[in-house]
Amino acid sequence: MSNNREGSGTLGGLRVGIDIGGTFTDVVLATDDGRLARQKLLSTPDDYSLAGIEGLLAALAELGIEAGIPAEVVHATTVATNAILEHKGADCALITTEGFRDVLEIGRLRVPQLYDLFYDKRPMLIPRQHVLEVRERMDAKGNVVTPLDPASVATAVDKVAEAGVESVAVCLINSHANGAHEQEVAAALATAAPHLEVSVSSEILPRIGEYERTSTTVINSYVMPIVRRYLDSLSERLRKARIPGPLFIMQCGGGLTTVEQARAQPVSLIESGPAAGVLAAVGIVSSANHPNLLTFDMGGTSAKASIIEDGEVLKTTDYEVGGAISATARLTGGGGYPINIPVIDVAEVGAGGGSIAWIDDGGSLRVGPGSAGANPGPACYGGGGEEPTVTDANLILGYLNPDAIAGGAIAIDQDLAERALKERIADPLGLDLMEAAHGIHLIANSEMMGAIRAVSTQRGRDVRDFALVAFGGCGPIHAAGLAQTAGIGSVIVPGSPGLFSAFGLLTTELEFQHGQTLYADMQDLDPGHLNAALKELRQRVTDTAERGTAGGAPLDFEIEADFHYWGQSHELTVHIPFCEVTGKVLTDLVEGFEAEHERTYGHRAQGERVILVAVRIVGRTPPPSEVLANPVEGPGTGDGKGAGEGHRQAYFGAEIGFRETAVIGRLDLGDEPRPGPLVIEEYDSVTVVPPGCTARLDRSGFIVVSVPAPGEEPR
Repeated sequence: MSNNREGSGTLGGLRVGIDIGGTFTDVVLATDDGRLARQKLLSTPDDYSLAGIEGLLAALAELGIEAGIPAEVVHATTVATNAILEHKGADCALITTEGFRDVLEIGRLRVPQLYDLFYDKRPMLIPRQHVLEVRERMDAKGNVVTPLDPASVATAVDKVAEAGVESVAVCLINSHANGAHEQEVAAALATAAPHLEVSVSSEILPRIGEYERTSTTVINSYVMPIVRRYLDSLSERLRKARIPGPLFIMQCGGGLTTVEQARAQPVSLIESGPAAGVLAAVGIVSSANHPNLLTFDMGGTSAKASIIEDGEVLKTTDYEVGGAISATARLTGGGGYPINIPVIDVAEVGAGGGSIAWIDDGGSLRVGPGSAGANPGPACYGGGGEEPTVTDANLILGYLNPDAIAGGAIAIDQDLAERALKERIADPLGLDLMEAAHGIHLIANSEMMGAIRAVSTQRGRDVRDFALVAFGGCGPIHAAGLAQTAGIGSVIVPGSPGLFSAFGLLTTELEFQHGQTLYADMQDLDPGHLNAALKELRQRVTDTAERGTAGGAPLDFEIEADFHYWGQSHELTVHIPFCEVTGKVLTDLVEGFEAEHERTYGHRAQGERVILVAVRIVGRTPPPSEVLANPVEGPGTGDGKGAGEGHRQAYFGAEIGFRETAVIGRLDLGDEPRPGPLVIEEYDSVTVVPPGCTARLDRSGFIVVSVPAPGEEPR
């Protein structure tokens, strides 16, 4: 497929966002004349691309558009993330410097569970017998200390070829400063075993930090064959479906990349779906004068939280994936696998609508991280699932339509939900059915509070200064309860909340970046030295963009600089537009770092030396010609409007019990606050407004739920 995005928005007038999750696949199709089609369908785990193509064809049919018209397809996928979480990546080998075979095993000597004598360290992605050494050595400045020994390279290459692996990571000591030896090893692999896919650390992450650089390169190698096969399958299915036009892939750091770049650096696809939702919140919700936001995205498999401050997304280069919580490594402390590429600061926990409720060995009720997924799905879906899930509990509580969801596409059987929950949870624990269902709901909320705290209070932010933006198929069901627990006064539910991340894909620009480790004391840094490095990086970004987009739209450049105080092991990032660096710019960068340090940790280290660890140049294309201003408009968004107000019993805990609850559509709300309890049903999601809260529509068509503080009157 061609990857030319020049003139975006004129390729036949079609833009398509496809967001594939572990449970649901969301598709949004937009035309230049403002028409929208939305499709939400169960994912197809055997081949995730199947549901994406099915949804795209259904969206075309909904608008009466025949296949064959060029369309720009933008895609977010969980394929890379799932390969890590499920330990189903490729068989890999690692070639490293002699004496550094155990870098991954040793790690940073951190454990996420202090005082736990039975803590099991996460399994290695590469077995030790596939970690091979070569004799060589570079010093910290990139000077050759020990020349690369050809005999040791030949031995390592022969062992790799005999091991039958699909992919190889090459990570030699101090190669961030000089990657020449790595390139020689890669060349030897290409000659002796050209079928192998090779990831070279000086290309993937030319950054100081041996463990993090090795881990990131290994993860890239681990997911590379999986991602390549998936992208090849998706591209072929698009071709067979007669969908011509460019295909772009969402990156975890925000921005899109080309298929070719995604194949080369698939590590950048980890957490790509959650990133799209955060960017949607910036581009759509922030336009409604809400500069400080906590985003809460709850789907079928997991829940994600992030933070938007003064209209800006927070990013980190210090991230762990695959632990009990995927979040910045400063918080998780060794529970997952580090990746040190720029990532939108999203905290993710295994608590979604499909998360399974179970009883542990101590007789306590637990929720997740195991999920029923799309197959068999929650018990109420009638797909053969027998384990009770959060969705089953919400159905029993009266929060979900007892007949069908997703516009009738998925039939619901409440009897199956009640049977699963009664047999597996309520009876063994001696609980009433409603008590058990509400307990599952509250425990899921407790798990998700961990993600919200990870991006707010644990970053030094006061949640009372933020509104909670809730989306994903299940997010608006739980949002008001989470806000009450956290002390957040306002919940915003944007239009099409269940497909919000897919809408975010349509508003995202292409992004290319290159970085370099500098490790310079800011007191001694020569602006000319930094300018030379930035000029070279800008040229590399320009060259990459021209190769990827066939000479597409011009780029807007930004500098990302990572700093820490002398002796610290974690960095904070400062962003500035690309410019000629002067002494004043250096002073401003230091001030920006110290201000962020104070926000994050509550203090500045006055008088301490500030170290510039690394710089990156990011080049972005302009966003599509027309950003969707409001996904409230479009087919199906007025679900329930004019159909008359319904009612059903809903349960809100032992203190409140059952309440007769109005069931309405979004557009049945007015601009005057309406008191709860309310259930607001839409095609792709449900918003629950508990007793004591009020809900209204703002000028943008967003649902705004006011959540009183304890003892406060409803607003």
